[in-house]
Amino acid sequence: MKKKLGLLYGGKSAEHKVSMQTALAVIKALDLEKFDIYPVYITEEGEWVKGPMLEAPAESVKQLEFSQGEAMSPAALAPAMFKSAEESSFDVIFPLLHGPNGEDGTVQGMLELLNLPYVGNGVLASSAGMDKVIMKNIFAQAGLPQVNYVWFVRSEWQKAGETAYEKVEEELGYPCFVKPANLGSSVGISKCTNREELAAAFEEAFQFDRKIIVEEGVTAREIELGVLGNDEPECSVAGEIVPKKDFYDYKAKYEDGDTAMIIPAEITEEEYSTLNEMSIRAFKALDCSGLVRADFFLTRDGKVMINEVNTMPGFTPFSMFPLLWKHTGVEYPQLIERLVNLAIERHTEKQSIKHTM
Repeated sequence: MKKKLGLLYGGKSAEHKVSMQTALAVIKALDLEKFDIYPVYITEEGEWVKGPMLEAPAESVKQLEFSQGEAMSPAALAPAMFKSAEESSFDVIFPLLHGPNGEDGTVQGMLELLNLPYVGNGVLASSAGMDKVIMKNIFAQAGLPQVNYVWFVRSEWQKAGETAYEKVEEELGYPCFVKPANLGSSVGISKCTNREELAAAFEEAFQFDRKIIVEEGVTAREIELGVLGNDEPECSVAGEIVPKKDFYDYKAKYEDGDTAMIIPAEITEEEYSTLNEMSIRAFKALDCSGLVRADFFLTRDGKVMINEVNTMPGFTPFSMFPLLWKHTGVEYPQLIERLVNLAIERHTEKQSIKHTM
């Protein structure tokens, strides 16, 4: 039987446009002989709009922005809202959402309350993976090597900005990278080589979050692996990001493709073994499920340091995650089907948990 697949995309986030591109790519890849696809568009203002079941793949992002659709409450996704099992809402929800209000555990928590299977990471892994400070603290507890970092909240900086800058200079030095703690896709990130750039970077990053993280700059290759699975995750081949600019920023990722991706990365078997082991350790440390993309630094002397994991990596034409799995032997449509099956597997397991004494 065909599976009813609900796609959530858009979202009230600075990564709204990235989500739209991801949704378009996924819809084009889905096999309509295997799935009935029901799009649910979340506007930039946070309104949920349900579109009709797709009879054919969308050809552009504009076709996925329903101006004339059925406004809905998120609670309307619940199976109890439907008259019969035949009319039931969805077999699986695929949240193609990036950043806050989608990738951070908020939507995942709602889907848990509605008892709906959904693709990807649960509440804890999503929220911890979204917050770079919490994520790095967990990685430190798991013994995963990382670059040095410090973090600040907006009120702390507003009261004592000079003290904050001095702390960065004393503990990290230059160059360093300033990032919003709860955002992805390289939004709001700046590279700093002096105090003036640092102050401007704080201003920029605090526009996107109340908390920021500052990381030590290192000279290293950027290596990424895809991880797929639940309790027994497996890794893809490794890929390398070679930005033509100073670093892999938003525009290079999503607009002009101004970067090179080398897949598979030219690394030794020993280096891959280390990356593989660390990817799975990070996956389990955050209690992940479904998928993550694990990002690393590899120095000239062969030292591997984890940078971060992305709990809902993009599926755009420029995205690394699906390309890694393609080179591992898993084509895009197969990848989506595996993710759907992993979602059902995890949901089925949860149903066995006892909730009464």
